[in-house]
Amino acid sequence: MTGMDYKQAGVDIEEGYRAVGKYKEFTSKTINKKNADAVLNGIGSFAGMYSLKEFFLGSTMEEPVLVSGTDGVGTKLDIAFKMKKYDTVGIDCVAMCVNDILCHGARPLFFLDYIACGKLDANVAAEIVKGISLGCMETGSVLLGGETAEMPDFYEAGKYDVAGFSVGIVDRKKIIDGSKISEGDILVGIMSCGVHSNGFSLIRRVLPDLNEDFGGIPIGLALLEPTRLYVKPVLGLMEKIEIRGMAHITGGGFYENIPRMFKSNFTAVIKEGSWDIPPIFSRIAAGCFNAGCSGSIANKLGSDLLKNDKKMKDQMFNTFNMGIGFVLAISPSDLVITLEYLNSMGYPAYEIGLVEKGDGENSKLRIV
Repeated sequence: MTGMDYKQAGVDIEEGYRAVGKYKEFTSKTINKKNADAVLNGIGSFAGMYSLKEFFLGSTMEEPVLVSGTDGVGTKLDIAFKMKKYDTVGIDCVAMCVNDILCHGARPLFFLDYIACGKLDANVAAEIVKGISLGCMETGSVLLGGETAEMPDFYEAGKYDVAGFSVGIVDRKKIIDGSKISEGDILVGIMSCGVHSNGFSLIRRVLPDLNEDFGGIPIGLALLEPTRLYVKPVLGLMEKIEIRGMAHITGGGFYENIPRMFKSNFTAVIKEGSWDIPPIFSRIAAGCFNAGCSGSIANKLGSDLLKNDKKMKDQMFNTFNMGIGFVLAISPSDLVITLEYLNSMGYPAYEIGLVEKGDGENSKLRIV
């Protein structure tokens, strides 16, 4: 007589092996000529290994500093489950981490992921890892390893959680920490690709019909547009000008994130109308006001609310990126080259404001 085994308890080891086999195809693609010598082992070991030899022997860095950041995709995953589209949320996971460490001037080196679920489907997990590998390839990161945890009775079947962390490097003398920002500096905003990965606990309530037509596609697919990766254009710009501060516009929107770049007491003054707010945010605003509206009526209602309702406008700018996913603080003399370079790289950028001396103990933001 035999007792219960692991599979009967809800964990399918064979499906886990199948998932890892699929992962290997994607992780290998994140290794290239530049980082191949640094990667000392592949996935399947107890830990990933990355050599820093080049930064201590062959690099021009005087004092290499490791910079790390961790984040997850959040409840945007629920949209992916309902739309049965899993290949973009992996990009979100990478972007949320690498864009954060980029704020301090760090170049990403490697990434590790964590995927948890109630019942593992190797095909779904592989689609998620495919997106993670695409984000890593775009940013020059090695997908060094990760963990897939199957936890029956803890997560609902069909539901996944996805998180990860990135480790990057920067020369200590080149760390960007906001200490060089001064009054009169220009704030440059780089366009987002929609909502990115924040505010979905609200979005899921105010946009209940994911199949609603939005510009010819279901609005659920529009919401799954992945977070933009800012690593390549910003690292390239750093070779041309001095960037004095950077902010990744994530949870907390403008009001929370832009003041985080300041080391001294300043106020970020944002010029309303200096960029076009994408229609998806008007649609969300309309849903916040009346979750039952849809279509062209909702789009017009949302646009009017963002123009005329200060409370709604503040709420939206305090929650979402509103079309600006990354902000730079630069000298006014570098404005032209900054805009020309970023736009030439396919990253639309705008002069969205300036830095003023603060009028209190804490750095703030105001929209004029």
